Amino acid sequence: MSPTFTFLFGLLLLGLFVWYFMTDAAGRKRTIGLVLTLLLVAFCFEAIIPPEKKIRLGLDLQGGTSFLLRLVGEGGEEITPTTLDQAIEVIRKRVDQFGVSEPVIAAQGRDRILVQIPGLDTQRLAQTKEQLQRVAKLEFALVHPQSESILAQVDAGEAVLPPGYVVKDYKDVIEGKEQTLQLLVKQRADLTGDRVTSANPFYDNQGYGVAMRLDGDGAKMFGDLTTQHVGDRLAIMLDGDVQSAPSIRQPIYGGEAVITGRFSDQEARNLASVLENPLKTPVEIEETRSVSATLGADSIKSGVGAGLLGLALTLLFVLFYYRLAGLVACLALAVNLILLFGAMCMFNFVLTLPGIAGIILTIGMAIDANVLIYERLREEMAAGKSLGAAVSAAYDKAFSAIFDANLTTLITSAILFWQATGPVKGFAITLTLGIIASMFSALLFTRTCFGYMLENFGLKKLRMLNWIPAHKIDFIGKRQVALALSLVIILGSIGFFAWRGEKNFGVDFTGGDLVVLGTKEQVPLADLRRSVESANLGEATLQMSMEEGRELVTVQSKFGTADAVVAKLQQDFPSAGWTIEQTDTVGPRVGNELAGRSLFALALGLLGILIYVTLRFEFSFALGAIVALLHDVIITVGVFSMLGREISLVMVGAVLTIAGYSINDTIVVFDRVREGLMSGRRGSVAQIMNECINETLGRTILTGGTTLLATAALFFLGGPVLSDFALAILIGILVGTYSSIFVAAPIVLWWSKRTGKSIKREVLGDLPQAAS
Repeated sequence: MSPTFTFLFGLLLLGLFVWYFMTDAAGRKRTIGLVLTLLLVAFCFEAIIPPEKKIRLGLDLQGGTSFLLRLVGEGGEEITPTTLDQAIEVIRKRVDQFGVSEPVIAAQGRDRILVQIPGLDTQRLAQTKEQLQRVAKLEFALVHPQSESILAQVDAGEAVLPPGYVVKDYKDVIEGKEQTLQLLVKQRADLTGDRVTSANPFYDNQGYGVAMRLDGDGAKMFGDLTTQHVGDRLAIMLDGDVQSAPSIRQPIYGGEAVITGRFSDQEARNLASVLENPLKTPVEIEETRSVSATLGADSIKSGVGAGLLGLALTLLFVLFYYRLAGLVACLALAVNLILLFGAMCMFNFVLTLPGIAGIILTIGMAIDANVLIYERLREEMAAGKSLGAAVSAAYDKAFSAIFDANLTTLITSAILFWQATGPVKGFAITLTLGIIASMFSALLFTRTCFGYMLENFGLKKLRMLNWIPAHKIDFIGKRQVALALSLVIILGSIGFFAWRGEKNFGVDFTGGDLVVLGTKEQVPLADLRRSVESANLGEATLQMSMEEGRELVTVQSKFGTADAVVAKLQQDFPSAGWTIEQTDTVGPRVGNELAGRSLFALALGLLGILIYVTLRFEFSFALGAIVALLHDVIITVGVFSMLGREISLVMVGAVLTIAGYSINDTIVVFDRVREGLMSGRRGSVAQIMNECINETLGRTILTGGTTLLATAALFFLGGPVLSDFALAILIGILVGTYSSIFVAAPIVLWWSKRTGKSIKREVLGDLPQAAS
């Protein structure tokens, strides 16, 4: 699909969106909504098909290795953007030698380079590390004057290579086609690259070229060399590979030379980068993450299986509970998933294992908006309104809660995307796209469906189950007991977390090595521990797990010890048939930075939510939301620690998701409280809060239940890689449901009494502005 067509199609969709929200005519709104949905679904569906060619898989799914390199300036030397760009070009040439498709080589910050190599065998890690860290070797060597004729005779068996010369391949463009030629080059370089002080590409009337400057000794050596070999060719080699082989047209003195040829702009820039020998700056590998293709395939299988089960359970529950309205919600979820995958394909986003988790979580959360609408619809029908009027009122009243709840979740998701790296960024992408798609499908698509059923198919009545009838529970009256219980659990969580100390954190934050080994036969864990301990490599932890019927052994040890651990196990248990399925190596510097960035992301998320809720509600509501959010995060992390689990980079995504889910739940309650205060209900603020919490109780339990279904499938079927993530979400959902009922509203009430401000007066004071 051409970019022009995509751009024009996007303008058409935007125009339809504007028209849909601007028009008041019900019939026209239905037609526009239907056309808009059909066009979007068709456009996204075309982008997905065929999925095996359109959906890009991350390294954790297709197998491969990711390296984080850091340029180390010697003697306080500053790493400039030019130095970083040149280093990337040299690294790119080295990676190309591995013959892999679509490697990713990109700058990360001021002095780091991210290198992702799909399909790299874990057995070649040591060789690859050596290649990436090696300082670049730039050399100038003369080409034999009779290179072409001698090579032809050698090929014909009529001659042998002259001593002191070697055959080098050289790629050149002849008559517009790239061809691989052979050159006979001196084995010993005539001049080394450390004599080059600068090189810059240029363009003149003869085309692109490169200007080179040498130091004093280099200028004299180069002058003598070019004087003696006018008319010969001089090979410029990086890491032994010929980059260019220009002819010497005249003696060159003064230390300045110009290299011309059939260069393109990019070729001239690359040659200039080669000449400046960028990797004379040492390179450190600060982080390595590697996954075998076998483990990646197993992860896809388990992740997709968990997703399908979570989807099936959610659809069956919604169909059973809401009947015809549930069918509409199921269609909306199908539209949601098509839009989600279509957007990922169109924008070339990468699907990672945490990304699959984001999709599964989206399945559960996508039902939330429908549950909000349907529970409102139930109330409106119970009030005696006709079905058409009830549907219209339900969508109008549910809009603010859906908008506020999803927007606060988007704030945490956007911050996670900004701060995260690698697979966790994939989770943020799928969660963000899923939220946007769910808002479209729930607010526009389902309303259009109901509009057609009412006006064109004579729908008069909707039947729904009601397992959670209206209650009058005094939640606010129990606030002191609930808050005391929460305080005890929070203090216990903090205490246990502090007591456990560094054991709470995985290698992502502490630095170290993690290697996952597959074995053909089961070896007792105690024997494995004794073997690793006998290697005297420092403290190490071992765990065993099953993945698709295979035994996996996970060893976490000190930084730089993974190779020794593998060698020791292979030596002591040779019949086990060890295979390296995954390796993670994180330097202490990176671990500290990740910990700092994670805390920064969480603090920034809290600040964003505080500002937004204050603007949309009042400060007392924002305070209640933040306290409930901190309550949920602290208890979740505490329980996670009590279960002996480690906090990894993926866990940070889970914590921020819990924060988003917590605020989502709380906002729904607050929205109903604000509505109750604005409606002029009689009674104290505490009584109104109680009524509103009871009115949203059904929605709170149903939403938590559907999300639990999807997440439970992820926990039981998602494999060991995602089990910690799913466990954290499960704990967060349960704690978040509790806090939205027993923590958030009581905090609002307590703060208002402490400051002496009337919540009712503050909310009613915003009424004219809201109406305008």
